[in-house]
Amino acid sequence: MSSPPPRGLRQRNVASSTKKAGPAVDFDTDPRGLSKSATKSNGSNSELSYRIAFSVITALAFITRFWGISHPNEVVFDEVHFGKFASYYLENTYFFDVHPPFGKLLFALMGWLVGYDGHFHFENIGDSYVSNKVPYVAFRAMPALLGALTVSVVFLIMWESAYSLPACIVAAGLVLLDNAHIGQTRLILLDATLVLAMACSLLCYIKFYKLRHEAFSRKWWKWLILTGFALSCDISTKYVGLFAFVTIGSAVIIDLWELLDVKRPGGALNLQQFGYHFAARAVGLIILPFLFYLFWFQVHFAILTRSGPGDDFMTPEFQETLSNNVLTANAMTIDYYDTIIIRHKETKAFLHSHDAKYPLRYDDGRVSSQGQQVTGYPYNDTNNHWQILPVEDDNVMGHHVKNHELVRLRHIVTDTILLSHDVASPYYPTNQEFTTVSLTDAYGTRAADTLFEVRIEGGKQNQEFKSVASHFKFIHNPSKVAMWTHTKPLPDWGHKQQEVNGNKQITPSSNVWLVEDVPSVPADSPRRVKEERKVKTLPFLRKWFELQRSMFWHNSQLTSSHPYASQPYHWPFLLRGVSFWTHNDTRQQIYFLGNPLGWWIASSLIAVYAGIIGADQVSLRRGIDALDHRTRSRLYNSTGFFFLAWATHYFPFYLMGRQLFLHHYLPAHLASCLIVGALLEFVFNAEPSAEEPSPSGPQDPKTGKKTGAGPQHHVTARERFAGQSMIPSWIACTVILGIALAGWYFFLPLTYGYPGLSAEQVLRRKWLGYDLHFAK
Repeated sequence: MSSPPPRGLRQRNVASSTKKAGPAVDFDTDPRGLSKSATKSNGSNSELSYRIAFSVITALAFITRFWGISHPNEVVFDEVHFGKFASYYLENTYFFDVHPPFGKLLFALMGWLVGYDGHFHFENIGDSYVSNKVPYVAFRAMPALLGALTVSVVFLIMWESAYSLPACIVAAGLVLLDNAHIGQTRLILLDATLVLAMACSLLCYIKFYKLRHEAFSRKWWKWLILTGFALSCDISTKYVGLFAFVTIGSAVIIDLWELLDVKRPGGALNLQQFGYHFAARAVGLIILPFLFYLFWFQVHFAILTRSGPGDDFMTPEFQETLSNNVLTANAMTIDYYDTIIIRHKETKAFLHSHDAKYPLRYDDGRVSSQGQQVTGYPYNDTNNHWQILPVEDDNVMGHHVKNHELVRLRHIVTDTILLSHDVASPYYPTNQEFTTVSLTDAYGTRAADTLFEVRIEGGKQNQEFKSVASHFKFIHNPSKVAMWTHTKPLPDWGHKQQEVNGNKQITPSSNVWLVEDVPSVPADSPRRVKEERKVKTLPFLRKWFELQRSMFWHNSQLTSSHPYASQPYHWPFLLRGVSFWTHNDTRQQIYFLGNPLGWWIASSLIAVYAGIIGADQVSLRRGIDALDHRTRSRLYNSTGFFFLAWATHYFPFYLMGRQLFLHHYLPAHLASCLIVGALLEFVFNAEPSAEEPSPSGPQDPKTGKKTGAGPQHHVTARERFAGQSMIPSWIACTVILGIALAGWYFFLPLTYGYPGLSAEQVLRRKWLGYDLHFAK
């Protein structure tokens, strides 16, 4: 004999014995008109309380972000990069960075607004702003403004999602009182822009989704386009902004899947109507964001018109679009029998040789040719001089070297000819050794192995080979390997110089070299006369594609170790921070660290949420329905959306091989704060109704059939919690924010950089062994 289910739980497929008065309501909507009378008396009071809380939290956000923003009055951490880039914009000087331009353009805009001319280049951490007359407070005010607005947007996200006032205050309060968000938004850094754009994308999409019953209306289009614009600003600041596209894209896919349902509450859509919905979302969330993304690069190119430190990252064709570029001034056509100096584009090493030999055996037991060493050398000397010879040594002078021609290189000092052959290189058994041989062998039995093709990057047939301007690959003709070098130094027998070998993979850009100079041409030679050349132009998309390739490649190369790098599994538990700045005389320091108490609360409740979902699924499998339809819908849809945002901004970092730091977790941390607010409401205010409402809309109480009226009115928190006591929620809100406030205040000297702390005070803040300074 089976026992009845526990009180408060419902078994599926069992008729309810108690009927609740009134029509059924979907999780966040009410049929047209049914809730209006219920909200007349308390709606204005509810709205006012939210507005007051919003105003207070926004004011506190501005205070916490702007307080003491002028300290320290010297360059801090990565201000050396992003302040420098703002100066380059203001000087119209071309630079290269792995991040897209939007966030840096905002700093340049602020500098332009205050009349700064870009004279200071932020060369070193600790350089004085005051003595160099830099309007650094204005620069820092930009991220501080964006960081303060982020707190406001978090509150609006919860408000628009119809959460209770305590839930809104908790979510926004955890961001408000977080030391990491404060620290990152008080300096000339990009993350304030990134996090605000991510938060705005969530807010705009929620407002768009709430208008799903008013499809293709003006407001519907407005919030769809604003969602796309926010996404574009996100990815136009840093490429990790792509994660926001994954968040919104996943929600859109689910939404489109529901639109395909013939049993959907608003009625089935035909395929043409569905096509309109799909096309509108594709335009608003893919095409328009991409056009916005391109626009910022167009602004980037339009401003940076002068040659600068970023030239070397670009092809000669790109560099020739910049005024005052060295290519337009120093390029010289190379003739056969010229002596040239060849430099590797990526590592800046010179092609070098000397009379030392490769050892008979390497450390791994492999045998070498014992030929003359060919290496990469960082300094310019006569051992870097090579004479370029034609295939037929006819001693005819004045013939230009051209693209795709076969040549030989003669090492001037040792009078030997460059050669590659089927012998493994010192470090790479799959790559060929580069060495030199005597003139007799080079024009005798080893003639074929000394022939190399000059392959100019992007070059045309019969294009002249030029110094500086022609970036080229040097391809060994018989074996088709490319001359290549890397930064790992050879052992002592190689004098710690770079290995040069033959790379079987020809396409990588790391195989590119250039001719640094032609020392055999006298300084007064007519060949060195600088012709006046006009700045060339390239199509925008060609420049954009080239810059994208270079940005992605250099981003992927950020794999070297860093003393303050951390791993993704460190972040939710706040196991490591980053030292931004120290001042020995005053014992002051800025240490980038979140509010440990706030982070641990947020991380714990993420685990609680996962546990709740798991327990609910197990209960449903056993026929026990512990939640009413509205509560479950909010738990899975609204809170689930926040969880999706957290997961998509966190887990992808496990797939990355580049350097990672704590600030990469800030967007995910913001999403975790939203989860905390949602769970506070779920735990303290979710009271299952006696009857589960119909998910398909209102029904006629007599016939049980749908009335046909789709849901139109969004249920507010006041309506959902009418008659319920909010005291437990307010108590929980007060406890959580009290704990967060204590953590924020305790670590405040590390966030604001003052006052200086004694050794004992520093030790008290090394909770998890944080590598703080001045602990002794």
